Amino acid sequence: MAGSLSTAAFAGDRAIKVEDRLDSSAATLTDLMRASDKGIPQDLINKAHCVVVIPGMKKAGFIFGAEEGRGFAVCRREGGSGWSAPAAMRTEGGSFGFQIGASETDVVLLIMNDGGMKHLLSDKFTLGGDASVAAGPIGRETTAQTDAMMNAEILSYSRSRGLFAGISLSGATLRPDGESNHVLYGRNATNREILTGDFKTPAAARGFERALRREAPTSSNQ
Repeated sequence: MAGSLSTAAFAGDRAIKVEDRLDSSAATLTDLMRASDKGIPQDLINKAHCVVVIPGMKKAGFIFGAEEGRGFAVCRREGGSGWSAPAAMRTEGGSFGFQIGASETDVVLLIMNDGGMKHLLSDKFTLGGDASVAAGPIGRETTAQTDAMMNAEILSYSRSRGLFAGISLSGATLRPDGESNHVLYGRNATNREILTGDFKTPAAARGFERALRREAPTSSNQ
């Protein structure tokens, strides 16, 4: 009985953590979209095929650094009829340089074309290696910068809350977070199935879904 209670408590704790990450993802997307003249341009997120949000990506190190984070990806449904249910993602990477301190950084990735989406649906890919990535332009007026940026498969945005002024995701890997998907959907499911299928958005992700509809309405891309 004690073992059963312990297992149930552990499962409940995991569910709470996944729900908290979904709520943080919603807040991160809203904050980075509404950061006045330093936010993500509306016209770019309107053109994005998919969006990945990683709230509170952790980075720490002295000389050698490491990055790790968990978040969620969504893709536009075929025909632009809405957003898919969220698929859990993990990102991991390393860096080398003169680094002191630790930080948490909110990250948003815009997947801009079919090539980037193909990588997102794979088992694992490397930013700047398998998929081309560029720091996205910020602000409301992006006409002069957009053309150059659109050659990249992925545009990256970040907001640092610690000692690091910014973050470079080149070299970081992204892969599905199967454990979190199982917590959300109650069964094993691949990210490809979730992002391209008819999965219903779980109740825990309704806040994230509302943030997407508000900040990136699918009708704007039609």
